[in-house]
Amino acid sequence: MREYLQEGDLISAEVQSIFSDGAVSLHTRSLKYGKLAQGVLVQVSPSLVKRQKTPFHDLPCGASVILGNNGFIWIYPTQERKEEDAGGFATNLEPVPLADREVISRLRNCIVALVTHKMMLFDTSILYSYEASLPHQIKDILKPEVTEEIILEARQRLLDLQG
Repeated sequence: MREYLQEGDLISAEVQSIFSDGAVSLHTRSLKYGKLAQGVLVQVSPSLVKRQKTPFHDLPCGASVILGNNGFIWIYPTQERKEEDAGGFATNLEPVPLADREVISRLRNCIVALVTHKMMLFDTSILYSYEASLPHQIKDILKPEVTEEIILEARQRLLDLQG
């Protein structure tokens, strides 16, 4: 493993077991898991992350999110799935295009806005807040009056979805 990872790397993995001495055994069962690169980490209260069958979500806006039950959320550009020999541990060092960086920044600010209003975080709530934020500049999303408007619209769409 030291060939692929070094201390301080961010990874996505399942906790397989926790030992009495505090050591943890991790499991990376598929290519979805592995080293995280070219994205943004947002740390939130774990109680705000809705438990779902899978933590991986490709959003139609061109970015993907990993919603960890531990409150760690990784936002990164959606990439074409390629079967590689590295098994999720190859690092892509290509520059991220400006459009992708803007989508990631907008999603990050939307997640922070949802957390500020104590709303549950799941793929649909994040997507609805993203769509509600589109008329606003990325830097304005965290202004209280803009945040309030975005959250109200996202909350209403979620209520309409529930029926």
